[in-house]
Amino acid sequence: MKIIHRIDSFLELLFPSIDIHNQNEVIDTFTKYYTYSSYKPNVVIDGEWVLVDIDTSKIIAQEKEFNRVVAFCEKGQFREAKPILQNLIKQNPTHSDSYRIMGQILSDEGNQDEAVDYLIDALRWDAKNGWALLMMGNIFAKFKDDVPTAMKYYDQALVVNPNDNITMNNIGANLMQQGKLDEATKYFIEALKINDQYPNTHYALGLIAEMQNDLHSAFFSAIKALKICDIKNSLFKNALSLVVSISNRITSQDDEAKRIYRKFRHQLEFEGGVEIEIIESKEIKTAARFQFAENYNREKHRVLFNPEYKCIPHLIMHELMHYRYVLDARKSNANHIFFSNSEHKNLFIASIKASIDKLKKKGLSDEIIADFVNGMFDGINTQIFNAPIDLFIEADLHEQFSELRPFQFLSLYRFVNEGLDSVTNSNIVELSPKEVLMANKVLNIVTAMQLKELYGLDLINEFKATKSEIELAKELYTEFQEYKIDRKAGEEYELIRHWAQDLKLDKYSTVELESKFRKKTDFDSLLTNIENDPFGVEEPDPAKEREMNQFLESQKEIGLNMAVVVYMIDAMRFFKDKTKESVKQIAMEIAMQGTQGYNPEGKQYQLKTIPDKIFSGYQILAYYYVSWAIAIPDMLSQLQLPFDEEYQLALTINQK
Repeated sequence: MKIIHRIDSFLELLFPSIDIHNQNEVIDTFTKYYTYSSYKPNVVIDGEWVLVDIDTSKIIAQEKEFNRVVAFCEKGQFREAKPILQNLIKQNPTHSDSYRIMGQILSDEGNQDEAVDYLIDALRWDAKNGWALLMMGNIFAKFKDDVPTAMKYYDQALVVNPNDNITMNNIGANLMQQGKLDEATKYFIEALKINDQYPNTHYALGLIAEMQNDLHSAFFSAIKALKICDIKNSLFKNALSLVVSISNRITSQDDEAKRIYRKFRHQLEFEGGVEIEIIESKEIKTAARFQFAENYNREKHRVLFNPEYKCIPHLIMHELMHYRYVLDARKSNANHIFFSNSEHKNLFIASIKASIDKLKKKGLSDEIIADFVNGMFDGINTQIFNAPIDLFIEADLHEQFSELRPFQFLSLYRFVNEGLDSVTNSNIVELSPKEVLMANKVLNIVTAMQLKELYGLDLINEFKATKSEIELAKELYTEFQEYKIDRKAGEEYELIRHWAQDLKLDKYSTVELESKFRKKTDFDSLLTNIENDPFGVEEPDPAKEREMNQFLESQKEIGLNMAVVVYMIDAMRFFKDKTKESVKQIAMEIAMQGTQGYNPEGKQYQLKTIPDKIFSGYQILAYYYVSWAIAIPDMLSQLQLPFDEEYQLALTINQK
């Protein structure tokens, strides 16, 4: 084998006892060192190089034993490895890595001086042993507090292999531990130039930026590490912890974020011609909500936000972006209204009858079951409407407002975890219909896919989804990505329709062009679009457009209940094709149930004769009156229901 050393200052580190400028002394020392048993090397000096030629053909090679040593070391079994190594070195003193591994073992055991001796031997046999050079630098920097000597070994490691990013990274890491942050940063940046897909380097830059209080740079580097780090790598948890820590620090100082959403709000106010109020509300069930002034008979739009959530600026920007989309869509007459009504709800109830029966067998009260059903119906409709649009919004926020990314990260992280709980909580899973649970899970996985794309945090496996659920989620997310490339105003509503169909949820809601929706003046549109809160006790909805309000107001008289009129017309149309006898059976069941009393604004009611319908208080009273008016008119007055005028108006409208 040939061993080559440059005659320079580094050679003095390896052979400190000789005068490197004395050729005879160099030849004599090298001859003695590289002589093994009767095998004497040939040593010559050629200019600035020392050339050592030694015949190793008769020296025993023990590759199998060396591999055993490596296996033991990987498991931390140093006691088993050391005697084998010592024997290998005795049999084959020319093998540089045997010395290097022994040096590493001794260093891990805390014996730094002896480790240095073995590493020097490793470098004497192979001056280009990069790992030995790196370890020498680490020992002098970390354990001997001798950074100048450490740098000599580090520099030599880079001379040997200038394209070794790991060496660059490790040098930076050791300098960082010494508090030499600027010097460390230079090495980390050089390491990235060689390989920008090494997560440890990005993580280290994140740590340095955080120590220097450059929080946004720290966030950027930590996210980069998270994106390219294998989730099984121990670094992943550290990177995630760093991202969360930095995000919390940034979001606790939200003055700049407030300035951003206030500026955006003013832009929208100017463009839309309507002021926007931003109001804290603990009453809303979601994190935030945009209320359109025209739907609430107000002069100003409102953004409501729940203070129980963190990252309020992101929540506000999200809702303002909803409005941005509406304004853009209205310019091209492409804005749509999403709504559901009692017909949609009845279809939903019929589809989950088995689950309702299951709840009844558990002994749950009708009131609890009704609340549960209402919650599922409202929840799945809210989800199918928001999920596709939210993807576009978050993508735009990420691209257009990079300063808000730490806020966005924490929000999305929380939303995905909330969604995860909603589909893995054993109680929820047990009670939820399979179809609803599947749709809920798929939509939440889609949100998790965006979290992974934007920030590298992969929580998809946590959902414990089936292969078909994962595949469907991938299809939906791929469709979103295709739309995102060149999305036109209002195209997000196409995605809502497609996803609703794919998830078999399209029967439970309607998406309609806003201009068409608001022009409706006939009573059919009112009956179709009215929701569960006909009096506006809770939140008004777009169905109560101004034109229809004018129509209803023109029909009002003192004591007239327009909600009852609406429900009476619904009843008349329901009974239209039924025999008088079947209507009479319904009338008698309502009367029998009514002996316990009906609360007009109380809980919801069900009938065995109309099993697929859940009635509100006023709705059951309207059906009560109409069924007796049709089947038992002679005894109608005995009901003492004060809806005679409402019935006459309902008859008039129904005959049009």
